[in-house]
Amino acid sequence: MNISTQIAAPTRETLPFRDGVGMVLFNHRGQIWLGSRQPRWMAPDSATVWQMPQGGLNGRELPLEAAVRELREETGAASFVPVAELDRWLSFELPDHLIGLGLKGRYRGQRQLWFALRFTGEDGEFNLHREDDPHPEFQSWMWVAPSEALSRIVSWKQDLYATVLDAFANVIAPP
Repeated sequence: MNISTQIAAPTRETLPFRDGVGMVLFNHRGQIWLGSRQPRWMAPDSATVWQMPQGGLNGRELPLEAAVRELREETGAASFVPVAELDRWLSFELPDHLIGLGLKGRYRGQRQLWFALRFTGEDGEFNLHREDDPHPEFQSWMWVAPSEALSRIVSWKQDLYATVLDAFANVIAPP
């Protein structure tokens, strides 16, 4: 007898949100750091995705600990100072065509606590292609004005980014 089992494809209703953090790294000119990536689930000739650093919580890790760890892992930078934390968690959901693909296929979106961090180093500090990481998060990066950041972000994250940048506008603005 041939018994086959079918595994149901993940759906929005069956997948949880991933708890994570997002980081607005800004410089003394009030510019935001954006990294370009091409997620593994996208075709090689697909458009580049720009975003601010973000990542998941590991175990019982506190959100600020996760933010510092993720920022160092993703950018190579160590010269930054946390200056603000959003007063609430925000979430985004993947669009329908990415359910089961994005976020390793295990989540429907992310619930994130966001932090603003002032970069205090020199641009040469950024190292996206470390030897100990064969799959870097970002391929390139740039500093952009907050207003320009929104136009570069994928459409389904723009509302979240607008909320975050608005909340941190006073701390990002140059003195």
